[in-house]
Formats: sequence, structure tokens, C-alpha cells
Amino acid sequence: MKCSLCPNGCKINKDSNVGLCGTDNSIRIAKYYLHPYEEPPISGKRGSGTVFFCGCSLKCVFCQNYELSRNLRGKVISTNELADIFKQLEENGAHNINLVNPTHYSNKIIDAFKIYRPSIPVVYNTHGYENKDILEKMNEYVDVYLPDIKFFSPTLSKRYTGKENYFEIASSAIEFMIKSKPTVFDQNGLMKQGVIVRHLVLPQGVSDSKKILDWYQGVKGSSYINVMSQYTPFGEIDAFPELKRKITAREYDSVIDYAMSLGIDNMFYQAQDSASEEYIPKWDY
Repeated sequence: MKCSLCPNGCKINKDSNVGLCGTDNSIRIAKYYLHPYEEPPISGKRGSGTVFFCGCSLKCVFCQNYELSRNLRGKVISTNELADIFKQLEENGAHNINLVNPTHYSNKIIDAFKIYRPSIPVVYNTHGYENKDILEKMNEYVDVYLPDIKFFSPTLSKRYTGKENYFEIASSAIEFMIKSKPTVFDQNGLMKQGVIVRHLVLPQGVSDSKKILDWYQGVKGSSYINVMSQYTPFGEIDAFPELKRKITAREYDSVIDYAMSLGIDNMFYQAQDSASEEYIPKWDY
């Protein structure tokens, strides 16, 4: 079968080749555990039942999970084993099942849900570069979307990912998510259904961030946005001198102030000390 799970459209036969995402027809993960560092309505008190998938269809040069996104490590598991992981995380008290970077495994994930369907919410945690037809198939199984919206500028997205059409694709995908999943919280303030859009402010990226906020203001519905300050120099950035520093408080405050001026109130902030490798998980495989 020729793969068309992501907008790369490489049409590779994964039974015998590796796609642009760096993966073949197997499932490879680097870790699963109760993750405490998502947004409060996702992590809650007990943690989000997070599964970190290897490979990536976007491959930002500054990726904080670089070893995973380049498929340099991880453990191959079967569809049955993935279903067992969902069950184990649920039994261990996870507030939800959190699929990190699931795009290029979406067909396998659906097969695993057909084996075991958790009774807790399912979170689709993605870079935003998604095919809407694949999201329509996943939508039956997903309760909460956690998409990134990384870049507005085609020049910027091409520089950092090689994909000039990132915003065109991601904005359309996120609008679908927002329309599909109006926000619902339970009595403990945990998100049972909804969308939290994430935007990472980059060094020298204030202007681009403001354009993203302008777009978001027009499509937000009942969703939330997390404007993140956690950029940490990481990955393959030798050719990108502007990425070799953290963002300044002035850069971040400028973006937050602009969001407030637009009347965006369903918003999460981050402290400047969140820009640390301390928050990057230690991989198990």
C-alpha cells in the first residue's frame, strides 16, 4: 500500500521502503508513561497517559525531540501491544491517552483502538501538518486535539522545515479540529473534549507570532491557545544562528500583550524558566 497519511504525499510502499517521515510499516515508540508537563486540563493531578511515537512528517530543525523525530531510537511494537499500552495507561490512572506525533501511524492507531477502546479521552498531539481526510477518519476516536501552529510565513516554514505550505495546511487542519470538538470540561476542570492550539514563540519570531494570533482570533471558537516560551536551542541548528539562543522576556511579553489586545482570553502562558531541557523526557528505548 502506498502511504498518503500526511501532506508529504510521498506514496512510498512502507512494506519495503521508508517514507519521508523516516518510518516503515512498523510502529516504533520511545516511551509511554504518565506525563505531568502538559497543560493543566490535560495532565491534571495524575498525569496524561502519553505515548511518544518515533519519526516525523515535519522535522523542524530545532526539534526538542530530535532523536525521536529522526527515528534514531525507539522500540518496535505490534498493534496488539499498542492496544495493551492504552489499557495499561488507563489502569495506571491516566486522565487520558495522549498520542504524541501520531500522524504517520494513524492507520495503525485506529487498528489498535479497534482492539481496545479506552473509556478515558483520547488526545491527538500533533505538529499541525495534517491531511484533513485522515483527521476525518481519526475524529471518531479523538476527543481532544493538541495541535501546534508553528509558522505563518512560508519563508520561515521553508527555512526550518523545508515546507513552504505549512500554514496553508496546518491552519485548515486546525479549523477542522475546532469545528469538530467544542470545549467540554469535567467537574474537576479536566478537558473531556476540545482543542488547545499551541504556538511556540521563536527567537526573532515576534512578527510571525502576531500574524498567527490574528488568524487564531478569527477561528478560535471555544478553543484555547497556549503561547509557549519554552524554546530551547536544540536539534540541527548550526546553519541557523538566530536559533542558538532562547527567546527574551521582551519578545515573549510582546506576543502575550498582543494576544490580550485582541481579546484572546482562553489562553495559557508559560514562565520563562520553562525554556529548559529539564522538561524533555528521558527516553526508555
